[in-house]
Amino acid sequence: AGSFQEAGVIQQAYNLNFPLHVVPASCAQRPAWSAFSVSSPAIVLETVKQAGAGAEDRPEAVVVRLYEAHGSTVTAWLQTSLPIKEAMLCDLLERPAAWGRLPLEPRGLRLSFTPFRVLSVLLVRSC
Repeated sequence: AGSFQEAGVIQQAYNLNFPLHVVPASCAQRPAWSAFSVSSPAIVLETVKQAGAGAEDRPEAVVVRLYEAHGSTVTAWLQTSLPIKEAMLCDLLERPAAWGRLPLEPRGLRLSFTPFRVLSVLLVRSC
């Protein structure tokens, strides 16, 4: 019922096509942990990968690729539990944009999206 946004079609499609795999672990209780979260259901975090040659061969860098999936204009917060010392927008070849430095704020990284926009963010870890 309702629109595809209200029905959560995109999330259900990801659940169907990329199911979680259970890995046996010890019986000890562990706190819940997530490396990344996004504040808007309209934003899909599609890729997390180690930065390649386009990112100046930085082994301490990670590229996160996100896109707006609802056809809307939205501002979202990207949060991570990784220790990050620097963040910048980059192109699809992972080259940092000269104008793309992002401030690290207590709520995370503030990202602005127009309909169906893809953003790549280069995160430089502090350790």
